[in-house]
Amino acid sequence: MMKDIAGMIIPTYDDMLEAHARIAPHIHRTPVLTSSFFNDLTGAQLFFKCENFQKAGAFKVRGATNAVFGLSEEEAAKGVCTHSSGNHALSLSYAAGRRGIPCHVVMPRTAPTAKKEAVRGYGGTITECEPSTSSREAVFAEVQARTGGDFVHPYNDPRVIAGQGTCSAELMEQTDGLDMVIAPIGGGGMISGTCLTLSTLAPEVRIIAAEPEQADDACRSFRAGHIIADDAPETIADGLKVPLKELTWHFVSNHVTDILTASEEEIIAAMKLTWQRMKIVIEASCAVPLATILKNRDRFAGKRVGVIITGGNVDLDTLPWIR
Repeated sequence: MMKDIAGMIIPTYDDMLEAHARIAPHIHRTPVLTSSFFNDLTGAQLFFKCENFQKAGAFKVRGATNAVFGLSEEEAAKGVCTHSSGNHALSLSYAAGRRGIPCHVVMPRTAPTAKKEAVRGYGGTITECEPSTSSREAVFAEVQARTGGDFVHPYNDPRVIAGQGTCSAELMEQTDGLDMVIAPIGGGGMISGTCLTLSTLAPEVRIIAAEPEQADDACRSFRAGHIIADDAPETIADGLKVPLKELTWHFVSNHVTDILTASEEEIIAAMKLTWQRMKIVIEASCAVPLATILKNRDRFAGKRVGVIITGGNVDLDTLPWIR
């Protein structure tokens, strides 16, 4: 069960297993795809865990659903609330809709239109804020005070991290052993879930995080040994603009092997190449791991690498390679 370490509630491997059982009726067991083209290009064997095919179009539905369905009837009656640039907002709206409870979300006014429409489609209520962490948290405080809903943080929440850990548990079951797993990092929810699961299930697997150069606060934090938070970075990878928090830093600082970065041009090129070669829709945020693999081929050559594709909620009217 969850442990209290230095005043933080830390989810355990058993919490991940309980989360997987709890959310199973509400999520997809997403496929793992391979690509001979990308294997030849990188010199590695890549196994793409396709959370772009997940319910609500993103991995975040795992953690959101675990949090929503873990509430007591009394807690659930007040609904849930959160702040998010998109995928957590629509995932929490989806989960709340499945349980039949209200969901209030604070989103940056610059969040992709497709993600706002998805939130409303799932029954969520949006309050907009300015595109900065400080504005997001200030507006959210007002919304939570008004609604009284249970705060489900996008990533700094033990229930969410336990839910995200189910993704790498499935990945390990679907592959015959891996040397590395790489996933994008923004606030660190997916990476923390990956650390939670693999540190027990497969501690020999190295965990690599991938981040945009223009929003590289996690990388700088990792090098400095403490959290460095940027307030409003600018990057095409809109899901990776938020900073690490205490709980996710606990996992990153204890279990991540390295954090690699890619430029905006490299991210867009990897995204477009994935669309072209694998015929699947992925977000810019999800292209960052592949971009860093292509940039650092010597690090991955000859290795069996799990690549977590975190989502596919793309605004098709604003594709980054169409100017």
